[in-house]
This record gives sequence, C-alpha cells and structure tokens, in this order.
Amino acid sequence: MTTPDRTLGFWTAVSLVMGNMIGSGVFLLPASLAAFGGLSLIGWLVSATGSMLLALVFARLARLDPAAGGPYAYTRRAFGDLAGFLVAWGYWISTWCTNAALAVAFVAYLDPFVPGVVRSPAAAALLAIATLWLLTGVNIYGVRTAGRVQLVTTVLKVLPLVLVGLGGLAFVAPSHFTIPTSGAAAFGSSLMQVVTLTLWAFLGLECATIPAAAVVNPDRVIPRATIVGTSLAAVIYIVSTIGVMSLVPPAELANAKAPFADAARVLGGSWVAQFVAIGAAISCFGALNGWILMVGQLPMAVAADGLFPKVFGRMSPRGTPTAGLILAALLSTALIGMNYTRDLVAVFTRIILLATLSTLVPYVFCSMAALLAGDRRPGAPSASASGGTVIAALAFVYAIVAVGGAGQEVVYLGFLLLLAGLPVYVRVVRQRAAAPTI
Repeated sequence: MTTPDRTLGFWTAVSLVMGNMIGSGVFLLPASLAAFGGLSLIGWLVSATGSMLLALVFARLARLDPAAGGPYAYTRRAFGDLAGFLVAWGYWISTWCTNAALAVAFVAYLDPFVPGVVRSPAAAALLAIATLWLLTGVNIYGVRTAGRVQLVTTVLKVLPLVLVGLGGLAFVAPSHFTIPTSGAAAFGSSLMQVVTLTLWAFLGLECATIPAAAVVNPDRVIPRATIVGTSLAAVIYIVSTIGVMSLVPPAELANAKAPFADAARVLGGSWVAQFVAIGAAISCFGALNGWILMVGQLPMAVAADGLFPKVFGRMSPRGTPTAGLILAALLSTALIGMNYTRDLVAVFTRIILLATLSTLVPYVFCSMAALLAGDRRPGAPSASASGGTVIAALAFVYAIVAVGGAGQEVVYLGFLLLLAGLPVYVRVVRQRAAAPTI
C-alpha cells in the first residue's frame, strides 16, 4: 500500500480547522440570534469556551499520539475496537451527508448571480453534483493540491466576515444589544438556546487530527493548529456577529435571508453586498473541499486497522484513497438526487439533520479518552496531568450538553445511525478473524 507523503504544514492544518468550521451556517446565524440581543454574545463566549476546552483535549491527544484518524484513533485506543468503529462509522456517514449539504448550500449562495439555475431544482442539483465531483477530483489528484485549495479558500472566506465585523464596530448601536429581562429561569433557557445555536459553528475543530499521516511533524503541528484555528475562528465569529447586529436593526435582522449581505449593503451599497455573497459561496466551496479530504482520510485509517472494508484503504500512486473518495462522492450524489425536487433550504436542513449528532459523539468519547490517557510524556510535572484532567472533565460536560442541545429527533436518528453500523462491524471482524495469519 502506498504511504501518503507528509505534505500538510502548519498553516494548511490551521486552514483545515478554520475552513471546515467556517462553512455555510455562520452566514445565516445572525438572523437566528437577532431575537436574543446581547445575550447572543454571551452565548458565543460560552460556546467558544467549551470549544476551546475540546480543542485542548484534541491537542493533548494529538501530542501524546498523533495517530491517523483523529477521533476514531483516540476512541479505539481508550475504549477498544467496537467504540472506535462506532465513532468512525457515524463520523464517516456524517461527513458524506455534510458534503451533500455543503454542495447544495454553495449553489444556493449563487442565487444573486445565476438565479435561473439556482431556482430550477434539476439545474441546481446538477450544479451541486458537478461541484462535488470537481472537488473530489482535486482530492484524488493529491493531498497537497487539496491543502492548497483549502488554504486559499479559507483566506477568501474570512475576508467578508472580517470586513463586515470591523465595519460594524464603527457603528455600534447599544440598543441593538439589550438583554431581555424576564427572570432567571427565562434567562437560562434563552442562553441555552443561544449556546445550542452557536456551538454548531465550531463543529470541525478536530479536523487537523484526522489526516495525521499527511501532516509534517504531527505531534507538534496538529496540537498548535487545532488551538490556533479554533481561537481565530472564535474571534472572527464574535466580531462579525457584533458587526452585523450593529448595522441591521433587530426586527429586520430576524427576517433577513442573507444577514451578512444586508449588513454589507448598509456599509457600502449593493456591490459590497455582492462581494459578501461571493464570500459566502467561497465559504461553502472551501468547507466542501476540506470535508471531502476528511471523508477519504478517516475511513482509510480505519481500514488500515481492519475495522472498515478494505476498499477504503486502497491507495492511488499519488497516495490518495481514491476508492473511498469515489464511493463517498457517489453516496453524496445519491443523497442530492433523492432530494432535488425540494426547495434548496429544505434540502440543506434535511441533510444536515442526518449529520449533526455523529460529529458530537466523538467529542464525548475523546474527552474521556484524554481523561484516561493522563500525561505520558517523560518528566511531565504532575500539575500538567491534573490540569489535563480538569480540562478533559469540563470538555466532557460541555460535549454532553451539546448532545442534549441537539434535540430529541437528532439524538433519535443519530442512535439509529450508529446501530445500523453493527452488521458492518460484525462482517469486517469475521473477515479479519478468518484471514490467514502469517
């Protein structure tokens, strides 16, 4: 089997973290948060703090053993084959569902430029599928090429967010940030809603850990990239939210279809709004590229351990898991095709519902894996181990709250999704047991 070259450096790893987190959702979140006023900023700080705890957990695990597969590898090491398989199975399905949703969202953000295509269900579906296969081809061509695309698109997608955020800071309107005073119980309930809304924007913080076999000096680069990427994304989220809420009155913002574009229009007219719309499309495009990289790298690592079918471990001469990438693209294509008669927003919502919980479950397992791991570095002070224990425990609590905040329907569907993987696990384990030993 061809071994992938170590071609991903620090800033490319950072762009994987940021690029996969900053997708389509952040461009719509201000409208969802408008009704909460200043409470939305408190919610951002809470979710950013919890996400930083998780980033520290993944940084710690990557420093101890930067194994390819990230969350799967850490879970398997701590809890055994079955737990590792279930995390990998759910995460893999979540990823190709996410890719379908991101391809659809990319097309939706092109509405100001090609409305005839976007508003025709069949044409929109074909364009989404074409985009999906284009980026699958980029990833098949090589990890280095995919990493370069990720770095460029991350820079381009951040620009409109920073523009609107910094521009809005010059027009801060305190009246737009009032906090409803309706008692402690209502305050707590509203805060929980805001935290639930904002935590989705941080999903993907673990992405630098997955292609560990392709990262230069992974024990150093992955921990640093995870922390830096999560920190930068948190700052951008908070600043850009303040900017949008400052520029657009709450009543208008709550009904906005493209809140960042509306805020940009206040700043500089329609051409600035179009620039932000392009940024939103690039955001989806870049996130799609990053998640396609994940959908190949994760099952490749699991197949190498004998817990996924061997097809996922087949490597091209360029060191990429071509068969796994093509299979995932076919599944994403089928998912888009089955839903193409629906409105694009409905398609996005329906697909992303399937993907949600499976990206949260690994956070629960990895928090406990970090708790079990301690600090195995030679000569590490006991304070380091105890500090890591506290961080892991707090991250576990946050992850549990995040799962609970996903809602009953998501948890229900996610549980069925995990159970559906058991026949696959039984099959691969029996095949492994029947294989002749050398």
